[in-house]
Amino acid sequence: MPLVHISLRAGKPEAYRQAIFDGVYQALRDTFNVPDDDQFMAMTEHDAANFRYGATYLDVARSDDVVFIQITASNTRGMEQKKALFRRIAQRLGARPGMREEDVFVSLVEVAKENWSLGRGLAQYA
Repeated sequence: MPLVHISLRAGKPEAYRQAIFDGVYQALRDTFNVPDDDQFMAMTEHDAANFRYGATYLDVARSDDVVFIQITASNTRGMEQKKALFRRIAQRLGARPGMREEDVFVSLVEVAKENWSLGRGLAQYA
């Protein structure tokens, strides 16, 4: 049950933003075996004064189209699955909405399964 937060500069059309949602979700399905309808995602847009990034950190040439994708997920996946997820997100967002792979920044935050409540005040995975 990943929880996804996406941050980007304001001004992209709705179809572009929806393509990001779709691409990230499909990459999660492809690599993390996320079930159908397990979509918990939020997107925030920021004006230029409230959005900062390292334009060349680690020799990656980022542009103002950089998107930060933070995924919180249970700590049940191995290194190869994580690498596959990062690659698949970049591929999917490259295909649609046409993002440069250099502008796809992903952070994975892992938590224990008992740290989730998906409603009703229950710890469904505990």
